[in-house]
Amino acid sequence: MSTPLASGPVRVMAAGSLREAFEALAPLHRAAGGPAWCSRFAAAGLLRQRIEAGVPADVFASANLDHPRALAQQGGWSEPQVFAHNPMCALVAPSLRSDPHALLDALLNPALRLGTSTPLADPSGDYALAVFDRAEALKAGARDALRARAMALTGGPQSPRAPEGRNTYAWVMAEHRLDVFLTYRTNAQRAQREWAELRVVALPEALSVRADYGLCWRLAAGQGAEQLAQWLLGAQARDTLASHGFELP
Repeated sequence: MSTPLASGPVRVMAAGSLREAFEALAPLHRAAGGPAWCSRFAAAGLLRQRIEAGVPADVFASANLDHPRALAQQGGWSEPQVFAHNPMCALVAPSLRSDPHALLDALLNPALRLGTSTPLADPSGDYALAVFDRAEALKAGARDALRARAMALTGGPQSPRAPEGRNTYAWVMAEHRLDVFLTYRTNAQRAQREWAELRVVALPEALSVRADYGLCWRLAAGQGAEQLAQWLLGAQARDTLASHGFELP
């Protein structure tokens, strides 16, 4: 016997870096005959905490696999599936003129002002720490030096909020007068659309870290939630994610 459709829209919790892509996907899904859905966006770690605290959710799209895996292990949620990738990059202020191949030397300059998102709360912050780990393999002491100087400015429960209508990362770069912010490529590209002089610098291979996005649904949510999750894994959604700068598995 099939599970009945849940009443009301499917409730989606999604990583903040997915906002633009998911807002573009929602009307496409409705046009394809799927159920309506409503989304909440925030750092994936904070969303997982809300779900565990009992905030209703039917589909969870995380910027890493750890948070949806934890829900699945607790019971009541499907095993997560990877649906997108997002490489980390350096969002660089116009005043900093550094060759990408000399990026590590620039990061290790004690005068450089370095920003990241908040580890544990936001996977982007965890991935930034992974970049620091890779730096340690190239230069002894790099990990501790970078961790000590990096300012966690986004993605946490107490992080400063950008004014209405401002891109968070362009605003953080300007407000805190940062030289470099380590973030997802899609975040950096959106910041650059607001502040064209910002540069998006790919990390050299030795420092490269890629986010793996995981998708799961609540098993008791009804077939609408599973149908939406499966559609998000399909061709039309993949094309839209790619058009917003995500890599596809």
